[in-house]
Amino acid sequence: MTPSSKLRKQPNVIIILADDMGYGDPSCYNGWIDTPNIDRLAAEGMAFTDFHSSGAVCSPTRAGLLTGRYQQRAGIDGVITAAKHRHLGLKPQEITVSKLLQGSGYATAVFGKWHLGYEKQFNPIYHGFDQFRGYVAGNVDYISHIDQTGVSDWWDQDQLVDEPGYVTHLVTQHSIEFIRENNDRPFLLYVAHEAPHYPYQGPNDKADRVVGGTFPAKGSREDQKEAYREMVQEMDKGIGEILDVLQQMDLDRDTLIVFFSDNGGVPLGSNGPLRGYKNDLWEGGHRVPAIVRWPGRIKPGTTCSESVISIDIMPTMLDICGAAVPEGHRLDGVSLASCLLDQTPPRARTLFWKNGDQHAVRSGQWKLLVGAKGMEGDASLGLFDLSSDLSEQNNVAEQFPEVVAELQRQLDEWIRDIHGEEGGVKREQQ
Repeated sequence: MTPSSKLRKQPNVIIILADDMGYGDPSCYNGWIDTPNIDRLAAEGMAFTDFHSSGAVCSPTRAGLLTGRYQQRAGIDGVITAAKHRHLGLKPQEITVSKLLQGSGYATAVFGKWHLGYEKQFNPIYHGFDQFRGYVAGNVDYISHIDQTGVSDWWDQDQLVDEPGYVTHLVTQHSIEFIRENNDRPFLLYVAHEAPHYPYQGPNDKADRVVGGTFPAKGSREDQKEAYREMVQEMDKGIGEILDVLQQMDLDRDTLIVFFSDNGGVPLGSNGPLRGYKNDLWEGGHRVPAIVRWPGRIKPGTTCSESVISIDIMPTMLDICGAAVPEGHRLDGVSLASCLLDQTPPRARTLFWKNGDQHAVRSGQWKLLVGAKGMEGDASLGLFDLSSDLSEQNNVAEQFPEVVAELQRQLDEWIRDIHGEEGGVKREQQ
């Protein structure tokens, strides 16, 4: 079965991105928060148990998602902050999935968090999105839409606007309006939720941030864990509203939905059995909940246990939608179309991560960590067999020096590839 066979038209694509949601948060991942609509995605689609964000923090993963390449190639190696990095962003000349689908006749939109540049030249409308409504910072007050530096940050295209409403509700509202407006043509909809990233504010809370003011970055709620739960559940409700609209408009079977989190969860949430949190290269920093749903095309209630990464989303979408990458342009991700449609495992390959001075390599059962925070003793290098040690508690580097050497060789080669010949992990860091 080919991706484009037996379709009434080119398929619609909806990418729903949660912000800082942990592997152990949603109920369909044996989590502590009741998420009936995320669970519905899993029941009606394919859930991934070994899916990884390409970054352990926000901006890098978002750059990798849109370009289908390791984000370091686009120069986005860390978080683009409001205080220090307003001059940085995803350059307009980057080739993105939105540009390529826009060029194939798709209506395109992103609602919610951008976090790939503050200056107008980095705005989503210069990256292949017809519509943008949301914020460009890493987070805003959910009610007043003010960023951590006390600056208003709610945009319609590349113009600041004042629009009252709880961020999660606005993201859902604009997403549904876009679906209704484009029901007669294929569309790419990027639903970039803020939830459950701080500030921890539920839908009934008051604003904490004011322009030019001082305020607690994470919000004033004392019961932050309960606020976190409320935020996830509001996002889940919005996902349910989108699913209902697709069904009402008879777009269900024409629409592929991808849901995942941009990085691992924070201590306020849960990463289940995984070690570490956001900003770590332990599994808890980048193994995330991920689900793909396409009624009539993806067998419902299926699970994929293969190792895949968020930079695979772009080549998968292009494959399924029949859009081509410009000749000579190299993607790092691979298409998962056969995995989704025929449950054929993707080809075996080595995956890589970099976060500051931390590096990680994954090949099959083996994971090599270099410079990871919290390594036992004075070790700066760890080898873990994830097939028997998912929680990364048993460093077996001394028992398997040949595996360490091979993964180290591949890591050095990857760093030289993405950063130039001066790259490579310095031996003294080991």
